[in-house]
Amino acid sequence: MNTKIFCDIANLSFIKKFNKKKIVKGFTTNPSLMRKAGAKDYKSYSKQILKTCKYKPVSIEVFADDQETMIEQGKKISKWGKNVYVKVPVINSKNKFSEKVIRELNDKGIKLNITAVYTAKQTEKILKLINKKTKVIISIFAGRAADAGKDPVPEFIKSIKLSKKFKNVEILWASVREPYNYLQAKQLGCHIITIPPTIIEKIDKFGKSFNQLTKETVKTFLTDSKKSKFKI
Repeated sequence: MNTKIFCDIANLSFIKKFNKKKIVKGFTTNPSLMRKAGAKDYKSYSKQILKTCKYKPVSIEVFADDQETMIEQGKKISKWGKNVYVKVPVINSKNKFSEKVIRELNDKGIKLNITAVYTAKQTEKILKLINKKTKVIISIFAGRAADAGKDPVPEFIKSIKLSKKFKNVEILWASVREPYNYLQAKQLGCHIITIPPTIIEKIDKFGKSFNQLTKETVKTFLTDSKKSKFKI
C-alpha cells in the first residue's frame, strides 16, 4: 500500500517549504493550527495557504458548533479552491453526530475530510450517509487514542475493511506521535497519514542501521559530557 503523506500545518513558511517536497502529497489544517500560526482573518489566511498550494489537496475546517452554520461555512470554504477539502468534525461539542452536515455537503458534491473520528462505529455511520462518487477522507485520531491508553489499530483495521466498498473514500491516520507511525499506517493499508513537519523530516532520513544509531547515540553522550566538563 502506498500511503500518501500529508503535512499537518498552517504556518505559511512551512507550507511553502513542504509544498516543494515530493514526499508531501497534501496539507491538513485546523482552527488550533491556524491560531498557532497567527491567523487573524480565517478566510484571507486560508486563501494565502491556497495561493501557495494550488494543486495538492488542502483540508480547511469549519468551526461552527451547530449544523446549519457548519453547512453554511462548508459551502463557502468549498468555493475557495478546487483542491479544498472541507473539514467537518464527526460530532459537535454537545456530542451531536454531524449527520445533516455530512449528508448535505456530500450531496452537493463537496469534498469532505471528516475529522476527530476514533472508532469504526463512527466510520460505519459516516459511510451510511455518503454517496459513492464525491471524495471523502475519514481522519482517525490514532495518537490521541493511544495517549488515552487505547489501541487505535483495531479501529483502523475495521474502518479500512468497511471503506473498501467505496472507491471515493480514504482512511487517514491522524495525530501522529513518532515517525514509526508512518510504517504502521502503511502496513495497515491507510490511504493517507498526516504528519507535522518535524516528523516528516525524520521520515525523509529513514534507513539508518542499528549500528549507526548506536554510534550516534554514544557520540552524543560523549560530546555532552565533555561540554559539561563532568568529572567523577
